[in-house]
Amino acid sequence: MMNKKVPVIYAVSDSVGETAESVIRATVSQFVGEKFEQVRVPYVRDREQIDQIINEAAEYNAIVCYTMVSPELREHLIDKAVEKDVQIVDVLGPMIKAIENATGLLPKNKAGLVHSLDHEYFKRVEAVEFAVKYDDGKNPLGLLKADIVIVGVSRTSKTPLSMYLAHKKIKVANVPLVPELEPPEELFKVPPYKVVGLLIDPYKLNDIRSARLKIMGLDSTAEYADMKRIGEELEYAKGIMRRIHCRIINVSNRAIEETAGIILDYYHRNLEREEQNKEEEKE
Repeated sequence: MMNKKVPVIYAVSDSVGETAESVIRATVSQFVGEKFEQVRVPYVRDREQIDQIINEAAEYNAIVCYTMVSPELREHLIDKAVEKDVQIVDVLGPMIKAIENATGLLPKNKAGLVHSLDHEYFKRVEAVEFAVKYDDGKNPLGLLKADIVIVGVSRTSKTPLSMYLAHKKIKVANVPLVPELEPPEELFKVPPYKVVGLLIDPYKLNDIRSARLKIMGLDSTAEYADMKRIGEELEYAKGIMRRIHCRIINVSNRAIEETAGIILDYYHRNLEREEQNKEEEKE
């Protein structure tokens, strides 16, 4: 049972409703300290469903935010909302109309195109699952299956980079380099051009680790953030990277997106070189 005292906003769609829900989240975040009840109603397929939604919205004095690409359902929702005096917000309609007017193009009016389960979508999902499965050296067997292997000491953004690249459909595994632990032997079997090493300024790493310890409620003077320990870890990491002969990137003053861009460029250049070599071998 919904609380009538809490403002209610419906996210209504003839697809999954993520777009409308995202707009609602972004909007209510501007009202700091206020609570809103959000109700997502996806896959609306007929007028009866719309009638039920609008009737309920009228009862709770709710707002309806919708992304309906079906002209018939959209018009019915508008008519019903006017009849019941329900406030509605059309997320897609104005943009679709603007593009139509500016270009003369006609929309497909087909629900779910953004989330169509095509080949590229499955590749992205597969890459994300791969990054999760082979994160932080969990399973060394994944190293030989990866498109890219990222190595580095703790807090050099290995996991965020792996996930960012996964959304670009790149299968990434990452391995932490710790002086007390010998890297898995599989790491040295990976072609060097597939491995990327991350280095960072020791003082920058000290700041990051000290902040991390504070967030965890631990003493910021612990060995994890000790400058001598950090120096030892970085020297050890450099030694491993030299053994591998991998590409090294200093991430000290780089955003994740920038580092990912460098890795992507490096990956695609190596991919092209690999394909050229295959073509030459055929000849």
